[in-house]
Amino acid sequence: MRITSVLLTTIAAVLLQASLARYTAGGGWVFDLVVVGVVFSALWWGPGAGILSGTLGGLMQDMLAGDIVGVGGLAKTVVGFLSGLVGTHFVLVRASARALIVEAATLVHRLAVMGLHGLIDQQWPGVPWGALAGEVAMNSLAAVLAFHASSALPGIVARQREQRRPSLSRRQW
Repeated sequence: MRITSVLLTTIAAVLLQASLARYTAGGGWVFDLVVVGVVFSALWWGPGAGILSGTLGGLMQDMLAGDIVGVGGLAKTVVGFLSGLVGTHFVLVRASARALIVEAATLVHRLAVMGLHGLIDQQWPGVPWGALAGEVAMNSLAAVLAFHASSALPGIVARQREQRRPSLSRRQW
């Protein structure tokens, strides 16, 4: 596990979520990019990274949102750990397979947050299935884009390095 990579992924996900949150006013487009970042970390670096990313990302998001601190952190920690376990037991090469893990993680996360809020408030809130389906779809789309970008980025960097080589190098002589 690379702690620096996990921390950068988590911070980037929280910053993206915070900067794009103003576009979700009114409930039009609902997404949780921190869950996508947690699952991304868990699938790339294992369950330990999922725990670290879920705890930090969830707590930061709870503090920024003004919500009950710890509810999102606990739910994201569990989701990160379970996603990391799935990633270590199954070979998930395609971005679409990883997006399915993000979809399941989004569903589990949202239901866990609603359940924890229901326990704290002593009343069960109704499940808005339409909004939940929209969040699952948006997170899945973000995950496909993130996983495609992460698999294409090393090839792009290598091609750019090859293009920058001087024309009169030792390899040509």
